Amino acid sequence: MVTCEAVGRTGHLVDERMGGRTVQRRELAPSLFRKKLTQEVQRKLQKALDFPAQRGELLRQLFTDVALEVDARAQERLYGSPQAADGVENCGFMTANGTFPRVCFYEVFAQHYAQVPEDGKEILPLFLQLWSQSFVSQIFALLFHRWLFEIPRQESEGSLRYSTAFVEGASNIFWIDLQSNVRRFYSMFNYTFEEVVLDNGRLSSFPIQARQDLLLLLSRYMLYYEPADRLRYYLKNFPKTGNVVLEPADMFVTELTDQVWSCGQLQVHD
Repeated sequence: MVTCEAVGRTGHLVDERMGGRTVQRRELAPSLFRKKLTQEVQRKLQKALDFPAQRGELLRQLFTDVALEVDARAQERLYGSPQAADGVENCGFMTANGTFPRVCFYEVFAQHYAQVPEDGKEILPLFLQLWSQSFVSQIFALLFHRWLFEIPRQESEGSLRYSTAFVEGASNIFWIDLQSNVRRFYSMFNYTFEEVVLDNGRLSSFPIQARQDLLLLLSRYMLYYEPADRLRYYLKNFPKTGNVVLEPADMFVTELTDQVWSCGQLQVHD
């Protein structure tokens, strides 16, 4: 297993072991620009709540906005140094071929709400009121996936509600990537794989059903986002728990078969 390096809050390099995958992160720098971005998200969610006739289009636009790539100038404003704009010290992930994808805005928001969780308190009630609307679970998954798994909460009911929304949103998001034959949302998949599902301490803090759903989600998209040679590592390190009915290999084959069937049905209709 390869040692990974991450930039901690102190600015020093911190060793982490994460499945043989080198991940280099840098903390977001304090900035008015970042504050304006979060305020804009809140404004659009509030507008979607206030104007039902425009709600669908407003939420679709917000989903599109947070999925956009961050240009080099904006990266420098967000991460506070020119080095952050070259992709090496940003919050992105190294891909299977050793390159760093450009950071997308959803990664910035996810990192922000994990660093400053109190900023999510005003936005989360808006999500709850819009829960049943199209694109809401996707937006929630993109913006709050790190907050969900890194910030402790006391109420188990809230954990189940949020984790259920995450699985629903992430499943739709990964399906969009699959249909489009792109990997724009790879970093969220990688985070779920390396830092949640393969972290027994973090995974065990969630309700049983949420754990089961996360394991199934990972199995479904594993071979799309990761090279085939990662499968052995995945099956070897897949968490074993008496609450999960299927063994890792059985779960993987079942979910992969279902996914292949779904793709086949899509091609037939096309």
